[in-house]
Amino acid sequence: MFTGIVEEMGEVIAVRESAEVVVFTVRGPVVTGDAGHGDSIAVNGVCLTVIDPQGSTDGTFSVELVPETLARSSLGAVREGTAVNLERAVPVSGRLGGHIVQGHVDGVATLVSRTPAERSDELAFSLPPDLARYVVEKGSITVDGVSLTVASVGPDSFTVALIPTTLAHTTLGARAVGDTVNIEVDVLAKYVERLVGGYGGGAAR
Repeated sequence: MFTGIVEEMGEVIAVRESAEVVVFTVRGPVVTGDAGHGDSIAVNGVCLTVIDPQGSTDGTFSVELVPETLARSSLGAVREGTAVNLERAVPVSGRLGGHIVQGHVDGVATLVSRTPAERSDELAFSLPPDLARYVVEKGSITVDGVSLTVASVGPDSFTVALIPTTLAHTTLGARAVGDTVNIEVDVLAKYVERLVGGYGGGAAR
């Protein structure tokens, strides 16, 4: 489990294909400081399993991406040199600074507009129709692993306002119109929908 509070921006330094699996080697000295084999690290909001931690030597780790991950996220477009948002799984004793993030991406959205202000930016993203019902104004959403508050929501879009810290310390500061991002909606909304659907006699998903 994660909180959507990005610990550092890392860099994918190698991409290798092995049969149907894609292997990333990622540089992230902060998140690899105590990483071990089998640990979970969120890469642009996608929960991935560390298979080769080298934090004590060169600050890198490797992860494997199976076809399901490549089909459901934007990581299939990642190439050598791509910057990525990194977060370790939250310890039981840690603070929940954002919201409950599973690292299980629900879909991919596209940045459709960017409105800069003096110190902040407002970003508008497309929203797949099947996910729109889970997004509410002032609710939480995860964009490329970053926990954000929804500023406004439409039938097929939502906007967020980014503070200077988010612009400086995550990849969202450099996102351009047309870029795709990973989206994870609030899991609590999905559970509520299923429970209410069951009581109401509707078709629970």
